[in-house]
Amino acid sequence: MMPNQRSAILGNQYRWDIPVPYKLSVDLSVNYKGVILRAFEQFRLKSCIDFKPRAVEDISYISVESRDGCWSYVGRTSARGQTLSIENGCGVKAIVEHEFFHALGFGHEQSRYDRDDYVTINFENIITGREHSFNKYSENLTTTQGTPYDYYSVMHYGKNAFSNGNGSTIITKRPEFQDVIGQRLDLSEYDVIELNKLYKRNSSISFLDHCSFDDESLCQMSVCSAGDYGWQRMKSVSGINVTDHTYLGKEQNGVSFFMHFSTEGRNEGDTAIIESKTMTPKRDCKVQCLQFYYYHSGHESDQLNIWIREYQKQTAEELSDLWIRSQASLFLNNYWKLHHVPLNVIKTFQVVFEARKGAGNSRGGFSLDDINISETECPHTWQIRDFEKILNNSVSATLMFSLLYYSSDGYRYQAGLTLWRRFSSRISLYLAAFIFPSIATSRPVPAAEKPPRSMMLPPPCLAVGTALDR
Repeated sequence: MMPNQRSAILGNQYRWDIPVPYKLSVDLSVNYKGVILRAFEQFRLKSCIDFKPRAVEDISYISVESRDGCWSYVGRTSARGQTLSIENGCGVKAIVEHEFFHALGFGHEQSRYDRDDYVTINFENIITGREHSFNKYSENLTTTQGTPYDYYSVMHYGKNAFSNGNGSTIITKRPEFQDVIGQRLDLSEYDVIELNKLYKRNSSISFLDHCSFDDESLCQMSVCSAGDYGWQRMKSVSGINVTDHTYLGKEQNGVSFFMHFSTEGRNEGDTAIIESKTMTPKRDCKVQCLQFYYYHSGHESDQLNIWIREYQKQTAEELSDLWIRSQASLFLNNYWKLHHVPLNVIKTFQVVFEARKGAGNSRGGFSLDDINISETECPHTWQIRDFEKILNNSVSATLMFSLLYYSSDGYRYQAGLTLWRRFSSRISLYLAAFIFPSIATSRPVPAAEKPPRSMMLPPPCLAVGTALDR
């Protein structure tokens, strides 16, 4: 098999023994070796897969070399060493993860046999000679393992992959995911699920909890509210075109749910709360990342607050402390958006989602889906949707702000970006970071104290700024 003639392979003979032996070539730079080892750590933390340096007795192994481009064979294809190439331009953790996914037995997401239900391939826009990269795999040779099509997969091509300059090569059937495909931040939730299924394992040293709300038990989460309203388990929300994030509106065997709190017709300050089960950190390094998808269809004054209830001892029977971890007047959006919150707790804890009705008139509310909690660091990335479109339309200065982030010391900070296109070939950017003075809710608050109705943000202090003009 030539390196660029990749396909998904079924059969146990193409699976690796775990841990997977590897050898790093001497022609790899020190920086690239560091990125590869970081990628191994992510596999180790998030999935059942582990890697080890090749020993003398290891006949089959992956030889990581600097060849012509970034590529890998699919699955274990040799009784000896097989090459995986990481060359210039590949020194990004998620790109390395992408190539090792090939080596572990996976093809590209947009090559699934059911891809035509989710994307359209514009073959006329593909560079001559690269058409085979967009081939669709046969159902007789591959399996989806019962997982939904994943626009967020690290194995999905971007919209302009191998474009000849005449337009995008991939068009998503749902426009809100056109700028999502091709992300190279990290493994998606379903990347990990598929990997564990393929290798028939389900253990991870960092996994704490996951909930997609497809089971009526709500993953042992509890729902409470002050009245006859609150978080509701829904298949869809009429009038605002919200359907389940996991299956992107395509119902699978009648199971497709998410949680929704309607702020329409509610009074200012009305709240709804959903609490996770209790969890205890397992790793010596006390870092955790909360990841979830949200759909904000209410009023911009509505709030979604993330609280942490940490118990004074390692058991949930002891008195607990409650404090704010993320205060998010999340941006209104007509699509599911990924959000991360670093937790950094030490003892047994719960995560509390508090939705709060704001002052404005609402025609929707908050929706939550696919909650994950793992003992890993959150990505340090500010994702800006439709950045290219915003930039091209910025004839005058456009000011943008990120969500609020929280440091492990309790400081809140926010990034601000000013950008405009002054000429067709001239772009100006100014990026600044703001640190907010501490507020009462940034320290532990006794559980008996009710969260305040309103948490006003004091004026920020400019911490650092930088400009780019090209």
